[in-house]
Amino acid sequence: MTRLPEYIGVSAFGIKIGVVVPGSDIVQMTYDALAKCHNDGLLASGDTVCVTESVVARAQDNYVTIDDIAEEARKQLKIEPSARLGVLFPILSRNRFWLVLKGLARAVPEGEVIVQLSHPTDEVGNPILRRDLAKKLGKGDSDIITLEEAGSDRLRHPITAVDYVDLYTTTITEQGAKATLYFSNDPMKIVEANPDAVVVANVHNREETQAVLAPVIDKCITLQSLCNTPPGAWSEWGLLGSNMSSGDRLKLAPRSSDEVARHIQVKVAENLGKNIEVLIFGDGAYRDPSTGIYELADPKPTFGMTPGLAGRYREGLKYKYIVDEMWYQGTGISDIENTLRAKANEPIDRQSDATEGTTPRRIEDVIASLADLVSGSADAGTPIVLVKSIL
Repeated sequence: MTRLPEYIGVSAFGIKIGVVVPGSDIVQMTYDALAKCHNDGLLASGDTVCVTESVVARAQDNYVTIDDIAEEARKQLKIEPSARLGVLFPILSRNRFWLVLKGLARAVPEGEVIVQLSHPTDEVGNPILRRDLAKKLGKGDSDIITLEEAGSDRLRHPITAVDYVDLYTTTITEQGAKATLYFSNDPMKIVEANPDAVVVANVHNREETQAVLAPVIDKCITLQSLCNTPPGAWSEWGLLGSNMSSGDRLKLAPRSSDEVARHIQVKVAENLGKNIEVLIFGDGAYRDPSTGIYELADPKPTFGMTPGLAGRYREGLKYKYIVDEMWYQGTGISDIENTLRAKANEPIDRQSDATEGTTPRRIEDVIASLADLVSGSADAGTPIVLVKSIL
């Protein structure tokens, strides 16, 4: 079997491989796993092979310490240990930002770290204040809400119960710096705190935020500017997409992921004769309906991919519309089925009634999100996901 039976549509399954450590050949390990799939009749041309970014970065030994972050911050921003450093719109996360903040605070052990938090949630939906608090206080969206004004209306994380104001305050003061935290959704408010430099810490809107501040603050960078060039560990994404590792170390996002994906694709084609696409994925674009938290803390779901996925969209016909329309016009089932088969091979008209409700999505975002859900953020030991019949 090289393809699933015709009656099975899109499918995805996780593939187990051995332990990946710094120095592992992730291209060879992925190939070896796919060779097993090929021998068992599970790999076909047209399949998409997804590899989680974590094993790629681990194989690259792409780790930095909080001392590395501190040194990078001082170098990039040209600041002294006594500087006043602004940190704007960080997400509320132990895994994603806690150690980053620790490194930034270590850069100014004799100075001050000024953290401006967005509200009522951070950028990805982690709640920090009650939604009606600003209105109760008579505050506008750009006004500052102090910790004293927030009082008991400050929220803990709905799942982990972490108080991020306490965590971030303690993290800063343990490095010797003064900690100043407050809430405001206006990025210009941080200018009023007179920082010597600012690190824009939000993920998806970082460029917009930096553009607002650039005319008035000379030393203003995003997290992407830190740890993004050699020598040593680096990623073109800088500290974006980094994760807490062990001790005081962070794993950066993988570097040159397009090249990694291409190497896997070529090796499979040359040795197994299958033309596949390959994608290096991170967080899926999933919003938890229970908490409202958007799981995409990475800058994008896909860190790298083979060229065949670029510019493609997942789209199609609204089959239930076509079926209903034809059925109520008196068309028989066999004729409806023939029509559906014929339309499946026709170009998609995005303006037609038959495509209504099937908004096109970039194929790499759809596949990466599917792969992330299959592999599981808790790591199910299946860092490779094989997706079939989606292209």
